[in-house]
Amino acid sequence: MTSRRTRRRSALRDRLAAAFLPEPVEEGGGEPLTERGWQATLAGLHVVAAAVWVLAVVTAVGLQDGEGRPAAALTVLGILAAAYALFGARAIGGGRPVHAVVYLGVLVASFAALGFTAPVLFFMLFLAYPQVWFVVQGTATGIAWTVLLAVSSAVGPVVRAGSGDEARDVLLSTGVSMVFSLALGLWVSRVLYQSARRADLIEQLGRTRAELTAAERERGVLAERERLAREVHDTLAQGYTSIVVLAQTAAAQLPEGADAARERLAVIEEVARDNLQEARAVVAAFAPVALEGSTLVEALARLADRFGRETGLAVRVDTSALDGGVALRRDEEVVLLRGAQEALTNVRRHADASSVAIRISAVGEGDARQVSVHVEDDGVGFDPARAEGAGLDGLRDRVASVGGAVDVASKPGAGTRVTVRVPGS
Repeated sequence: MTSRRTRRRSALRDRLAAAFLPEPVEEGGGEPLTERGWQATLAGLHVVAAAVWVLAVVTAVGLQDGEGRPAAALTVLGILAAAYALFGARAIGGGRPVHAVVYLGVLVASFAALGFTAPVLFFMLFLAYPQVWFVVQGTATGIAWTVLLAVSSAVGPVVRAGSGDEARDVLLSTGVSMVFSLALGLWVSRVLYQSARRADLIEQLGRTRAELTAAERERGVLAERERLAREVHDTLAQGYTSIVVLAQTAAAQLPEGADAARERLAVIEEVARDNLQEARAVVAAFAPVALEGSTLVEALARLADRFGRETGLAVRVDTSALDGGVALRRDEEVVLLRGAQEALTNVRRHADASSVAIRISAVGEGDARQVSVHVEDDGVGFDPARAEGAGLDGLRDRVASVGGAVDVASKPGAGTRVTVRVPGS
Protein backbone atom coordinates (compact mmCIF):
# COMPACT_ATOMS: atom_id res chain seq x y z
CA MET A 1 0.00 0.00 0.00
CA THR A 2 2.80 2.41 0.93
CA SER A 3 4.69 1.53 -2.26
CA ARG A 4 1.60 2.25 -4.41
CA ARG A 5 1.08 5.62 -2.68
CA THR A 6 4.75 6.50 -3.21
CA ARG A 7 4.54 5.67 -6.92
CA ARG A 8 1.37 7.76 -7.25
CA ARG A 9 3.05 10.77 -5.62
CA SER A 10 6.12 10.30 -7.84
CA ALA A 11 3.95 10.23 -10.98
CA LEU A 12 2.14 13.39 -9.83
CA ARG A 13 5.46 15.18 -9.26
CA ASP A 14 6.68 14.14 -12.72
CA ARG A 15 3.51 15.47 -14.41
CA LEU A 16 3.75 18.71 -12.46
CA ALA A 17 7.38 19.17 -13.43
CA ALA A 18 6.69 18.34 -17.08
CA ALA A 19 4.08 21.12 -17.20
CA PHE A 20 6.55 23.82 -16.13
CA LEU A 21 10.07 22.55 -16.80
CA PRO A 22 11.87 21.11 -19.85
CA GLU A 23 12.97 17.54 -20.09
CA PRO A 24 16.59 17.07 -18.92
CA VAL A 25 17.58 16.03 -22.47
CA GLU A 26 15.87 18.92 -24.22
CA GLU A 27 19.13 20.40 -25.44
CA GLY A 28 21.64 17.62 -25.29
CA GLY A 29 23.15 15.64 -22.45
CA GLY A 30 26.37 15.80 -20.58
CA GLU A 31 27.64 18.24 -17.97
CA PRO A 32 28.76 21.61 -19.39
CA LEU A 33 31.38 21.94 -16.66
CA THR A 34 33.57 19.63 -14.69
CA GLU A 35 32.17 18.69 -11.30
CA ARG A 36 34.67 20.97 -9.58
CA GLY A 37 33.88 23.87 -11.92
CA TRP A 38 30.14 23.41 -11.49
CA GLN A 39 30.45 23.40 -7.68
CA ALA A 40 32.52 26.58 -7.85
CA THR A 41 29.83 28.18 -10.04
CA LEU A 42 27.10 27.21 -7.57
CA ALA A 43 29.12 28.63 -4.67
CA GLY A 44 29.50 31.90 -6.57
CA LEU A 45 25.76 32.09 -7.23
CA HIS A 46 24.98 31.54 -3.55
CA VAL A 47 27.45 34.25 -2.48
CA VAL A 48 25.95 36.75 -4.93
CA ALA A 49 22.41 35.85 -3.76
CA ALA A 50 23.40 36.38 -0.11
CA ALA A 51 24.97 39.77 -0.89
CA VAL A 52 21.90 40.99 -2.82
CA TRP A 53 19.58 39.83 -0.04
CA VAL A 54 21.60 41.67 2.61
CA LEU A 55 21.45 44.82 0.50
CA ALA A 56 17.68 44.34 0.02
CA VAL A 57 17.14 43.93 3.78
CA VAL A 58 19.13 47.08 4.54
CA THR A 59 17.12 48.95 1.90
CA ALA A 60 13.80 47.66 3.27
CA VAL A 61 14.67 48.65 6.84
CA GLY A 62 15.49 52.16 5.68
CA LEU A 63 12.36 52.72 3.61
CA GLN A 64 10.90 56.21 3.97
CA ASP A 65 7.26 57.24 3.78
CA GLY A 66 5.99 56.88 0.25
CA GLU A 67 8.72 54.39 -0.76
CA GLY A 68 6.95 51.32 0.62
CA ARG A 69 5.96 49.40 3.71
CA PRO A 70 9.07 48.07 5.56
CA ALA A 71 7.29 45.32 7.49
CA ALA A 72 5.56 43.91 4.42
CA ALA A 73 8.76 44.16 2.37
CA LEU A 74 10.78 42.34 5.03
CA THR A 75 8.12 39.62 5.20
CA VAL A 76 8.30 39.08 1.43
CA LEU A 77 12.11 39.03 1.57
CA GLY A 78 11.98 36.47 4.38
CA ILE A 79 9.64 34.21 2.41
CA LEU A 80 11.81 34.54 -0.68
CA ALA A 81 14.99 33.79 1.30
CA ALA A 82 13.40 30.71 2.88
CA ALA A 83 12.20 29.50 -0.54
CA TYR A 84 15.71 29.93 -1.92
CA ALA A 85 17.30 28.04 0.98
CA LEU A 86 14.78 25.18 0.87
CA PHE A 87 14.10 24.91 -2.86
CA GLY A 88 16.00 27.36 -5.06
CA ALA A 89 19.54 26.39 -4.12
CA ARG A 90 18.76 22.71 -4.69
CA ALA A 91 16.96 23.45 -7.96
CA ILE A 92 19.96 25.39 -9.28
CA GLY A 93 22.10 22.36 -8.40
CA GLY A 94 20.03 20.38 -10.91
CA GLY A 95 17.98 17.18 -10.89
CA ARG A 96 15.13 18.48 -8.66
CA PRO A 97 12.22 19.54 -10.91
CA VAL A 98 9.67 19.84 -8.10
CA HIS A 99 11.98 22.15 -6.14
CA ALA A 100 12.42 24.24 -9.28
CA VAL A 101 8.67 24.63 -9.84
CA VAL A 102 8.06 25.61 -6.21
CA TYR A 103 10.90 28.14 -6.14
CA LEU A 104 9.94 29.77 -9.45
CA GLY A 105 6.34 30.03 -8.28
CA VAL A 106 7.43 31.73 -5.03
CA LEU A 107 9.80 33.98 -7.00
CA VAL A 108 7.02 35.22 -9.31
CA ALA A 109 4.57 35.70 -6.42
CA SER A 110 7.17 37.53 -4.32
CA PHE A 111 7.97 40.08 -7.00
CA ALA A 112 4.27 40.59 -7.61
CA ALA A 113 3.94 41.38 -3.88
CA LEU A 114 6.97 43.68 -3.91
CA GLY A 115 5.33 45.62 -6.73
CA PHE A 116 2.62 46.63 -4.27
CA THR A 117 4.72 46.96 -1.10
CA ALA A 118 8.21 48.14 -2.11
CA PRO A 119 8.96 48.64 -5.83
CA VAL A 120 12.27 50.18 -4.82
CA LEU A 121 13.52 46.63 -4.20
CA PHE A 122 13.17 45.71 -7.88
CA PHE A 123 16.94 45.89 -8.21
CA MET A 124 16.69 42.27 -7.02
CA LEU A 125 15.51 41.39 -10.53
CA PHE A 126 19.22 41.58 -11.33
CA LEU A 127 19.42 38.36 -9.30
CA ALA A 128 16.03 36.85 -10.16
CA TYR A 129 16.27 36.85 -13.96
CA PRO A 130 19.55 34.84 -14.13
CA GLN A 131 18.23 32.44 -11.51
CA VAL A 132 15.33 31.57 -13.84
CA TRP A 133 17.76 30.42 -16.54
CA PHE A 134 19.96 28.49 -14.16
CA VAL A 135 16.96 26.69 -12.69
CA VAL A 136 15.31 25.65 -15.97
CA GLN A 137 18.36 25.52 -18.32
CA GLY A 138 16.05 25.38 -21.32
CA THR A 139 15.23 27.97 -23.97
CA ALA A 140 11.45 27.83 -24.36
CA THR A 141 10.73 27.36 -20.67
CA GLY A 142 13.24 30.03 -19.71
CA ILE A 143 11.47 32.53 -21.96
CA ALA A 144 8.08 31.62 -20.45
CA TRP A 145 9.23 32.06 -16.85
CA THR A 146 11.11 35.28 -17.67
CA VAL A 147 8.00 36.84 -19.25
CA LEU A 148 5.86 35.68 -16.32
CA LEU A 149 8.31 37.21 -13.84
CA ALA A 150 8.39 40.51 -15.75
CA VAL A 151 4.59 40.71 -15.97
CA SER A 152 4.13 39.91 -12.27
CA SER A 153 6.63 42.60 -11.25
CA ALA A 154 4.89 45.21 -13.42
CA VAL A 155 1.35 44.66 -12.14
CA GLY A 156 1.80 46.51 -8.86
CA PRO A 157 3.51 49.64 -10.25
CA VAL A 158 0.98 49.87 -13.11
CA VAL A 159 -1.96 49.61 -10.69
CA ARG A 160 -0.42 52.23 -8.40
CA ALA A 161 0.53 54.58 -11.23
CA GLY A 162 -0.98 58.01 -10.84
CA SER A 163 -1.26 58.67 -14.57
CA GLY A 164 -1.13 57.04 -17.95
CA ASP A 165 2.35 58.42 -18.58
CA GLU A 166 3.64 56.91 -15.35
CA ALA A 167 2.11 53.53 -16.22
CA ARG A 168 3.64 53.74 -19.69
CA ASP A 169 7.05 54.45 -18.16
CA VAL A 170 6.67 51.41 -15.89
CA LEU A 171 5.77 49.17 -18.80
CA LEU A 172 8.64 50.57 -20.87
CA SER A 173 11.22 49.97 -18.14
CA THR A 174 9.80 46.51 -17.50
CA GLY A 175 9.92 45.69 -21.19
CA VAL A 176 13.52 46.88 -21.53
CA SER A 177 14.67 44.87 -18.51
CA MET A 178 12.80 41.82 -19.82
CA VAL A 179 14.39 42.13 -23.28
CA PHE A 180 17.87 42.40 -21.79
CA SER A 181 17.12 39.42 -19.54
CA LEU A 182 15.91 37.37 -22.47
CA ALA A 183 18.99 38.27 -24.51
CA LEU A 184 21.28 37.34 -21.63
CA GLY A 185 19.31 34.18 -20.90
CA LEU A 186 19.33 33.04 -24.51
CA TRP A 187 23.07 33.62 -24.67
CA VAL A 188 23.62 31.70 -21.43
CA SER A 189 21.36 28.90 -22.68
CA ARG A 190 23.26 28.73 -25.95
CA VAL A 191 26.62 28.64 -24.16
CA LEU A 192 25.38 25.87 -21.88
CA TYR A 193 24.05 23.94 -24.87
CA GLN A 194 27.30 24.26 -26.83
CA SER A 195 29.31 23.35 -23.76
CA ALA A 196 27.13 20.28 -23.23
CA ARG A 197 27.59 19.29 -26.86
CA ARG A 198 31.34 19.59 -26.48
CA ALA A 199 31.17 17.48 -23.34
CA ASP A 200 29.22 14.83 -25.29
CA LEU A 201 31.74 14.89 -28.12
CA ILE A 202 34.63 14.58 -25.68
CA GLU A 203 32.91 11.65 -23.99
CA GLN A 204 32.23 9.97 -27.34
CA LEU A 205 35.84 10.54 -28.37
CA GLY A 206 37.01 8.97 -25.14
CA ARG A 207 34.79 5.91 -25.68
CA THR A 208 35.96 5.59 -29.28
CA ARG A 209 39.58 5.85 -28.22
CA ALA A 210 39.05 3.18 -25.56
CA GLU A 211 37.38 0.89 -28.12
CA LEU A 212 40.24 1.41 -30.58
CA THR A 213 42.76 0.70 -27.83
CA ALA A 214 40.93 -2.49 -26.88
CA ALA A 215 40.69 -3.56 -30.54
CA GLU A 216 44.41 -2.90 -31.05
CA ARG A 217 45.26 -4.84 -27.91
CA GLU A 218 43.05 -7.71 -29.09
CA ARG A 219 44.74 -7.62 -32.48
CA GLY A 220 48.14 -7.79 -30.79
CA VAL A 221 47.04 -10.71 -28.61
CA LEU A 222 45.73 -12.60 -31.64
CA ALA A 223 48.95 -11.96 -33.57
CA GLU A 224 51.00 -13.25 -30.64
CA ARG A 225 48.81 -16.34 -30.35
CA GLU A 226 49.27 -17.04 -34.05
CA ARG A 227 53.03 -16.65 -33.70
CA LEU A 228 53.08 -19.04 -30.75
CA ALA A 229 50.98 -21.52 -32.70
CA ARG A 230 53.49 -21.47 -35.55
CA GLU A 231 56.41 -21.81 -33.13
CA VAL A 232 54.83 -24.77 -31.34
CA HIS A 233 53.96 -26.44 -34.63
CA ASP A 234 57.40 -25.93 -36.15
CA THR A 235 59.44 -26.87 -33.08
CA LEU A 236 57.76 -28.85 -30.29
CA ALA A 237 55.24 -30.75 -32.41
CA GLN A 238 57.86 -31.68 -35.02
CA GLY A 239 60.31 -32.70 -32.29
CA TYR A 240 57.80 -34.98 -30.58
CA THR A 241 56.90 -36.51 -33.94
CA SER A 242 60.58 -37.26 -34.53
CA ILE A 243 60.90 -38.85 -31.07
CA VAL A 244 57.91 -41.11 -31.79
CA VAL A 245 59.38 -42.21 -35.11
CA LEU A 246 62.86 -42.77 -33.62
CA ALA A 247 61.42 -44.81 -30.74
CA GLN A 248 59.46 -46.99 -33.17
CA THR A 249 62.54 -47.46 -35.39
CA ALA A 250 64.79 -48.32 -32.45
CA ALA A 251 62.26 -50.82 -31.08
CA ALA A 252 62.06 -52.56 -34.47
CA GLN A 253 65.85 -52.95 -34.59
CA LEU A 254 66.23 -54.51 -31.15
CA PRO A 255 67.33 -58.20 -31.10
CA GLU A 256 65.29 -60.94 -29.53
CA GLY A 257 65.35 -60.95 -25.74
CA ALA A 258 65.82 -57.19 -25.28
CA ASP A 259 62.45 -56.87 -23.59
CA ALA A 260 63.62 -54.33 -21.00
CA ALA A 261 64.98 -51.97 -23.66
CA ARG A 262 61.88 -52.45 -25.78
CA GLU A 263 59.73 -51.52 -22.74
CA ARG A 264 61.79 -48.36 -22.16
CA LEU A 265 61.36 -47.36 -25.81
CA ALA A 266 57.61 -47.99 -25.55
CA VAL A 267 57.48 -45.62 -22.56
CA ILE A 268 59.45 -43.00 -24.51
CA GLU A 269 57.04 -43.34 -27.43
CA GLU A 270 54.00 -43.05 -25.16
CA VAL A 271 55.33 -39.92 -23.44
CA ALA A 272 56.22 -38.37 -26.78
CA ARG A 273 52.74 -39.14 -28.17
CA ASP A 274 51.08 -37.58 -25.12
CA ASN A 275 53.17 -34.45 -25.44
CA LEU A 276 52.57 -34.37 -29.19
CA GLN A 277 48.82 -34.43 -28.51
CA GLU A 278 49.22 -31.56 -26.04
CA ALA A 279 51.27 -29.58 -28.57
CA ARG A 280 48.62 -30.12 -31.24
CA ALA A 281 45.95 -28.99 -28.77
CA VAL A 282 47.89 -25.79 -28.15
CA VAL A 283 48.23 -25.20 -31.87
CA ALA A 284 44.51 -25.84 -32.36
CA ALA A 285 43.63 -23.40 -29.59
CA PHE A 286 45.98 -20.68 -30.84
CA ALA A 287 45.52 -21.09 -34.56
CA PRO A 288 42.94 -18.61 -35.89
CA VAL A 289 39.74 -19.44 -37.67
CA ALA A 290 39.25 -16.56 -40.08
CA LEU A 291 36.25 -14.30 -39.63
CA GLU A 292 37.15 -11.98 -42.48
CA GLY A 293 34.73 -12.45 -45.34
CA SER A 294 32.54 -14.91 -43.45
CA THR A 295 29.86 -14.97 -40.77
CA LEU A 296 30.25 -16.23 -37.22
CA VAL A 297 28.14 -19.28 -38.05
CA GLU A 298 30.39 -20.14 -41.01
CA ALA A 299 33.54 -19.71 -38.91
CA LEU A 300 32.14 -21.97 -36.18
CA ALA A 301 31.20 -24.56 -38.81
CA ARG A 302 34.78 -24.55 -40.11
CA LEU A 303 36.10 -24.84 -36.57
CA ALA A 304 33.83 -27.82 -35.88
CA ASP A 305 34.82 -29.50 -39.15
CA ARG A 306 38.53 -29.12 -38.43
CA PHE A 307 38.12 -30.35 -34.86
CA GLY A 308 36.21 -33.40 -36.07
CA ARG A 309 38.91 -34.28 -38.61
CA GLU A 310 41.70 -33.92 -36.05
CA THR A 311 40.05 -35.88 -33.23
CA GLY A 312 37.71 -38.25 -35.02
CA LEU A 313 34.83 -37.09 -32.79
CA ALA A 314 31.33 -36.45 -34.08
CA VAL A 315 30.80 -32.67 -34.00
CA ARG A 316 27.39 -31.14 -34.67
CA VAL A 317 26.62 -27.43 -35.20
CA ASP A 318 23.06 -26.48 -34.21
CA THR A 319 21.59 -23.11 -35.26
CA SER A 320 17.92 -23.89 -34.60
CA ALA A 321 17.80 -21.44 -31.66
CA LEU A 322 19.21 -18.59 -33.74
CA ASP A 323 16.17 -16.34 -33.49
CA GLY A 324 16.42 -13.43 -35.92
CA GLY A 325 20.05 -13.88 -36.93
CA VAL A 326 23.25 -12.51 -35.46
CA ALA A 327 24.22 -8.82 -35.45
CA LEU A 328 27.43 -8.36 -33.50
CA ARG A 329 30.50 -6.17 -33.44
CA ARG A 330 33.67 -7.82 -34.68
CA ASP A 331 35.20 -7.95 -31.19
CA GLU A 332 32.09 -9.75 -29.90
CA GLU A 333 32.28 -12.28 -32.74
CA VAL A 334 35.96 -12.88 -31.95
CA VAL A 335 35.11 -13.45 -28.28
CA LEU A 336 32.46 -16.05 -29.15
CA LEU A 337 34.77 -17.80 -31.60
CA ARG A 338 37.66 -17.90 -29.12
CA GLY A 339 35.29 -19.17 -26.45
CA ALA A 340 34.30 -22.08 -28.69
CA GLN A 341 37.97 -22.79 -29.41
CA GLU A 342 38.85 -22.81 -25.71
CA ALA A 343 35.94 -25.14 -24.92
CA LEU A 344 36.93 -27.53 -27.74
CA THR A 345 40.54 -27.50 -26.53
CA ASN A 346 39.35 -28.64 -23.10
CA VAL A 347 37.25 -31.35 -24.75
CA ARG A 348 40.32 -32.54 -26.60
CA ARG A 349 42.50 -32.58 -23.49
CA HIS A 350 40.23 -33.74 -20.70
CA ALA A 351 36.74 -34.82 -21.71
CA ASP A 352 37.30 -38.29 -23.21
CA ALA A 353 34.08 -37.61 -25.13
CA SER A 354 32.54 -39.40 -28.11
CA SER A 355 30.52 -36.46 -29.47
CA VAL A 356 30.36 -32.68 -29.24
CA ALA A 357 27.55 -30.23 -30.02
CA ILE A 358 28.04 -26.52 -30.78
CA ARG A 359 24.82 -24.55 -30.43
CA ILE A 360 24.32 -20.90 -31.37
CA SER A 361 21.39 -18.98 -29.94
CA ALA A 362 20.11 -15.42 -30.04
CA VAL A 363 17.30 -14.53 -27.67
CA GLY A 364 15.59 -11.40 -26.40
CA GLU A 365 15.00 -8.06 -28.05
CA GLY A 366 16.53 -4.59 -27.89
CA ASP A 367 18.91 -3.99 -25.00
CA ALA A 368 17.99 -7.38 -23.49
CA ARG A 369 19.09 -9.36 -26.57
CA GLN A 370 21.94 -11.85 -26.08
CA VAL A 371 23.89 -14.09 -28.43
CA SER A 372 25.36 -17.28 -27.00
CA VAL A 373 27.60 -20.12 -28.13
CA HIS A 374 27.21 -23.38 -26.20
CA VAL A 375 29.79 -26.18 -26.47
CA GLU A 376 28.48 -29.41 -24.94
CA ASP A 377 30.17 -32.83 -24.76
CA ASP A 378 29.23 -36.25 -23.38
CA GLY A 379 32.57 -36.80 -21.68
CA VAL A 380 33.66 -37.59 -18.13
CA GLY A 381 32.74 -34.19 -16.72
CA PHE A 382 34.18 -32.55 -13.61
CA ASP A 383 33.30 -30.42 -10.60
CA PRO A 384 33.49 -26.74 -11.74
CA ALA A 385 33.87 -25.55 -8.14
CA ARG A 386 37.12 -27.48 -7.75
CA ALA A 387 38.51 -26.99 -11.24
CA GLU A 388 41.48 -24.71 -11.79
CA GLY A 389 42.96 -23.55 -15.07
CA ALA A 390 44.25 -20.47 -16.81
CA GLY A 391 42.23 -21.19 -19.95
CA LEU A 392 38.76 -20.57 -18.53
CA ASP A 393 39.99 -17.69 -16.36
CA GLY A 394 41.47 -15.97 -19.41
CA LEU A 395 38.27 -16.63 -21.35
CA ARG A 396 36.17 -15.05 -18.61
CA ASP A 397 38.36 -11.94 -18.65
CA ARG A 398 38.12 -11.68 -22.42
CA VAL A 399 34.33 -12.12 -22.45
CA ALA A 400 33.90 -9.60 -19.61
CA SER A 401 35.74 -7.00 -21.71
CA VAL A 402 32.75 -6.87 -24.10
CA GLY A 403 30.11 -7.04 -21.37
CA GLY A 404 29.49 -10.78 -21.63
CA ALA A 405 29.69 -13.77 -19.31
CA VAL A 406 30.84 -17.40 -19.24
CA ASP A 407 28.87 -20.24 -17.63
CA VAL A 408 30.26 -23.72 -17.05
CA ALA A 409 27.84 -26.55 -16.20
CA SER A 410 29.29 -29.96 -15.45
CA LYS A 411 29.46 -32.80 -12.96
CA PRO A 412 31.49 -35.98 -12.88
CA GLY A 413 30.19 -38.57 -15.34
CA ALA A 414 27.61 -36.23 -16.92
CA GLY A 415 29.54 -34.28 -19.53
CA THR A 416 30.23 -30.55 -19.71
CA ARG A 417 28.51 -27.52 -21.21
CA VAL A 418 30.41 -24.24 -21.65
CA THR A 419 28.29 -21.19 -22.55
CA VAL A 420 29.79 -17.95 -23.79
CA ARG A 421 27.26 -15.10 -23.83
CA VAL A 422 27.62 -11.55 -25.20
CA PRO A 423 25.17 -8.66 -25.71
CA GLY A 424 23.57 -8.71 -29.17
CA SER A 425 21.70 -6.18 -31.26
